[in-house]
Amino acid sequence: MIDDRPVWARRMESERAARNWSPLDTARAMRAHSTHDLPDERTLARSWRRWESGAVEPRDHKALIAAVFGTTTHAFFPLNHRRDGSAEIQDVSGMDTVEIVARLRASDIDEATLDALRITVDRLCSEYAYTPGDQLLVEGRAWLHRVAGMQHQRLTLGQHRDVLALAGMLALLVGCVEYDSGGATRTHAEATRQAALSIGREVGHSGIQGWAHEMRAWFALTTGDVRGVISAADDGLAIAPNQSVAVQLLAQKAKAWARVGDRRQTEVALDAGRRLLESLPYPENVQNHFVVDPGKWDFYSMDCYRKVGDNQLSENLAREVLRAGMDFDGTERSPMRNAEARITLGVVAAREGDLGSALAYGEQALQGDRQSLPSLMMVAGDLDAVLTQQYDGDREAREFVQHMRTLHSR
Repeated sequence: MIDDRPVWARRMESERAARNWSPLDTARAMRAHSTHDLPDERTLARSWRRWESGAVEPRDHKALIAAVFGTTTHAFFPLNHRRDGSAEIQDVSGMDTVEIVARLRASDIDEATLDALRITVDRLCSEYAYTPGDQLLVEGRAWLHRVAGMQHQRLTLGQHRDVLALAGMLALLVGCVEYDSGGATRTHAEATRQAALSIGREVGHSGIQGWAHEMRAWFALTTGDVRGVISAADDGLAIAPNQSVAVQLLAQKAKAWARVGDRRQTEVALDAGRRLLESLPYPENVQNHFVVDPGKWDFYSMDCYRKVGDNQLSENLAREVLRAGMDFDGTERSPMRNAEARITLGVVAAREGDLGSALAYGEQALQGDRQSLPSLMMVAGDLDAVLTQQYDGDREAREFVQHMRTLHSR
C-alpha cells in the first residue's frame, strides 16, 4: 500500500518505533520535556494517534515533538524554501557574470556591482552540495582571483571591508573543495583555511573566523585527531558562540565524543547544538554551505548514533537524511549527505547480518560525481570494520573492502 500521509506523520511513527515506544510512552516523554501544562497522558496519547495518522497536524506542539526526538522543528516539519541563485543575480542587479567581471575591472566600484558580487559568492557557496568538485574549484578560484584584484582599485573603507569579507568567504569555499577533492589539492586546503582565518581577523568578521576553525575541526576529525577536533571547536565557539557556525562546531564536538565512545558527552553536545539551532531564525538560503539548515541536524545525529552503535536510531535518521536529500523527481539534492546515509544503512545491515544489503548500500554510496573523499572514507571505515570483523571469509565482502581502501589511498 502507498503511504500517502504527510512526511511529518510518517516520521512521527518511525521515530516512535525506533525507540520501541507506544503512543502512551510518547505522551509521557512529551510531558517530561514540556515546560508548559499539557493534557493528561491518555488524552495526549489519543492526540498522538490522530497526528500520526496524518488526519490532524500538531500545530501547537511541533517544537516539543522535535525536542522529544532530538531534532529541530524545521527538520521534523520541513518548509519548502528554495532559491535560484543565478536567477537572483539577474533579478537584483540586472547583470550576468560577464558584465559583473567587466565592472570589477573598472577603477571605481559601485554598490550594484558589489551586490551582484555578494549574490555570486552566495550562489557558489550554495552549489557546494552538488556541483562536481573540479568544476567548483576552478570557478571558486577564478572568482577569488577577481576579488583579490579589486584591492588595487579605488574603494571606500566600507567597500574595502566588504571586498575582504567576500574574499574570506571564497577562501573558505575553495579550501573546503580542495580538501574534499583529495590528492594534490588536499595539501593546499590548510593554507587556504589559514588565509581565510587571517582575513576574518583583519576585518573583524567572527563568522569567517568561526568557519575557519570549523574547517580545522573537520580536518582533524577526518584524520582521527579527536583532541584536535575539540580544541578547534572550542576556539571557534569562543569567537562566534551564538552564530550558525556554532551549531556546526558543536556537531563536530559531538562527532568527536562519539568516536571515543562517550555517549553521554555526545548527547550533551548534540542537545546544545540542537537548542542553539532551534533558537536561530530560519535561514534565508538553506542551500548555502556556510549556513546550518535545520535538516542538517539529522545528518549530524545520524553519524553520532552510528558511531555509538545505536542501530535503530542511526537507521531511522539515515532514512530521514535520504528523504530530505532527494527532490520529487529523484534528483539528488544533497549527494554527499546521501552517500554517508547509505554507508550508515550499510553498516546497520552488516551488523544485523544482511551482507547483501550492506554491499549494495556501500556500492551505491561510492558512486556519484560529487564526493567529499575524506568524510566519505572516514564514514566508510565503519563499514570496512564491520565487514572485516564479521564477513572476512566472504569473497564479495573482501573485494568491496579492498575497493574502499583503494579509494582511501587516493
